[in-house]
Amino acid sequence: MGRPARIQAPNAFYHVTVRGARQLPLFLDEIDYTRITGILAKVVTRFGWECHTYCFMPNHIHLLIRTPEPNISAGMQSINHAYAIRFNLRHGYTGHAFDRRFGSVLIEHENHLLNAVRYIVLNPVEAGLCEYPSQWPYSSFCATAGIVSPPPFLEVDFVRGLFSGVPGFGGAAFAASIQAAVAERAA
Repeated sequence: MGRPARIQAPNAFYHVTVRGARQLPLFLDEIDYTRITGILAKVVTRFGWECHTYCFMPNHIHLLIRTPEPNISAGMQSINHAYAIRFNLRHGYTGHAFDRRFGSVLIEHENHLLNAVRYIVLNPVEAGLCEYPSQWPYSSFCATAGIVSPPPFLEVDFVRGLFSGVPGFGGAAFAASIQAAVAERAA
């Protein structure tokens, strides 16, 4: 029996994940992290996506994407293909860089959206790579919190608005909510 068809819908939010082949690292150094960020930026523009949250972990990727057009598969194929070619060439590898096809969970309500945002930015903390998300440089946390300027492809206002309805305060409310989640997990 074949695998089920992927849900692709216009104006849909997805929590997308993709893992390195055999759970091996996808990113070996700063150049690799910079490269995937650049590829994501190009794909967001090319496919008209909105990227609301991201986190690049050593052996996997998390994205929170809204697709105005039903094109999540085409965009992810573009990301994975472009990155795999460059990664293999740069490091002298051959074969697959990614394990299986990417995972995508359709976000259907606001609570699910909030949980996905929190999960994505807390991923490096949960993995023991840092104590607080602001210490992990390969995610959207610092930009959404207002600690650094967001890259042009990242839509921070929507996520900030989920945490505060007051313009200009969403970044601080977002950071406070994530800090509370970190403290709760540590207790």
